[in-house]
Amino acid sequence: MTNINKLNETHDLTLKSWVTSANQANSDFPIQNLPFAIFRRAGSNEAFRGGVAIGDQVVDLACVAENKLFSGDAALAAQACTQPTLNQFMGMGSDYASALRLALSRALREGADKSLESCLLAQSDIEFELPATIGDYTDFYTSIHHATSVGKLFRPDNPLLPNYKWVPIGYHRSFILDRAYLVRPSIVR
Repeated sequence: MTNINKLNETHDLTLKSWVTSANQANSDFPIQNLPFAIFRRAGSNEAFRGGVAIGDQVVDLACVAENKLFSGDAALAAQACTQPTLNQFMGMGSDYASALRLALSRALREGADKSLESCLLAQSDIEFELPATIGDYTDFYTSIHHATSVGKLFRPDNPLLPNYKWVPIGYHRSFILDRAYLVRPSIVR
């Protein structure tokens, strides 16, 4: 098991944040859920950069790196998040991701020194960008239900091909980003 799959103190359900909106019962982004994204201030010409949601705010990781608020692997990971995509950060591996997540969690907890306060931006004031450059992508059917549902689109009378149970079925996908229609999937809201 890699570090990224291990539960650690960042998943403690009793943790609370000094960012009060993160403690609300209906918050999508409590301190236990610190998702990464690429963003900039809405309508600006700023460079896109990495950030992490907490409550109704986003921690600007370029600000964190510029102000040298973290050290060690967390600092190196934060620096990688200053890029316009998260590719470099993701390529660093799970040890760096875990170090940054732990540093963020500790800095955002109740009782922390609020050193990240100057790096917070309201989510309502930002716009998002695709978080990674995707060179190519192949998807595979993951279940008989998935294969049958997609098969019905192309072959309504015979949706499941006979080889499904013995040969992995993959298909090529393309990604097109239209910011006007960039909506978070409802299944993860």
